[in-house]
Amino acid sequence: MKPHLTLILSALLATGLAPLTPSAAANEPVSIIFDTDMGNDVDDAMALACIHNLEKRNACRLLAVTITKDHPKAAAFVDAINTFYGRPDVPIGVVKGSGVTPEEGKYLKVADTMADGKLAYPHDLKSGEDAPDATALLRKTLAEQPDNSVSLVQVGFFTNFVRLLESQPDDISPLSGKELIEKKVKVLVIMAGAFQTVKFDTRHLEYNVKKDIPSAQRLAEDWPGEIIWSGYEIGVAAAYPHESIEQDFDYVAHHPIKDAYIYYNPPPHDRPTWDLTAALYAIYPDRGYFELSPAGNVVVEDDSATWFKPKESGKHRFLILNGVRTARLREALVQLTSEPPASTK
Repeated sequence: MKPHLTLILSALLATGLAPLTPSAAANEPVSIIFDTDMGNDVDDAMALACIHNLEKRNACRLLAVTITKDHPKAAAFVDAINTFYGRPDVPIGVVKGSGVTPEEGKYLKVADTMADGKLAYPHDLKSGEDAPDATALLRKTLAEQPDNSVSLVQVGFFTNFVRLLESQPDDISPLSGKELIEKKVKVLVIMAGAFQTVKFDTRHLEYNVKKDIPSAQRLAEDWPGEIIWSGYEIGVAAAYPHESIEQDFDYVAHHPIKDAYIYYNPPPHDRPTWDLTAALYAIYPDRGYFELSPAGNVVVEDDSATWFKPKESGKHRFLILNGVRTARLREALVQLTSEPPASTK
């Protein structure tokens, strides 16, 4: 066993919080729509890997991926990841018109990696220009699902889900976007905002909120259902160990997660697990990885600051991480990110 894993496991056993074993009666898989700004930070790619590996365990079903980063290679990269993990037919939708962060980013070129004269990561979707509009895909996907069955995971900007909220009845569904959300969505889990002190700053302005403040304000105020916020401080506390990137992905000659991590910021550095935490909570909300705040409401101010106001009737909560839960969460994310697909070449 690797030294850093031995230390973590020893800590877990010593405190009685070793990883939980599955219950005898397996629950139904959680239906997930993953909304991402893929290409801006590598934790989006790592979160998608976690979702695929949890689907392999029948813990979830990835219904669709929608993208808020307005660059055509983002969709190609997502398709390459989905194909690598054995699910090339997962629908992908993209923000159309006036999306934010149009620059390519550091690692989307991984989708173009060549090996032995062919693509190292095969994929059919070559550009976001060939993908459907995210709002239409969201409406179609929700309309096809049973009532109160879909968990939305947003790890990028608020653009796509606000456009869903504002959408009107059409040939996809006679329901408005708000009505579809009320009928079909069980919970929205968001990686956004900050709710505890970050490096002595009690007013940290978090990136996902800051890049589309009007959409963040609209969603926080008008979303009709439950929202769980995973703040900036959570991913920082459970940073991903660089030793795993260096050692755990070599079961294949080329691995898109390792390549993306290196392109983004080469080891040795431990990358915060911001987006992974939101995905994990959405799929395993009852596994004790996090505590939850009291009920309340999040207010997004004009400078992008997020303020939580406790209120018994509020529909918002935020994740809390402390003590030995941090070690347990970190090791769970290492195992879920680095686990091989069902089959590898």
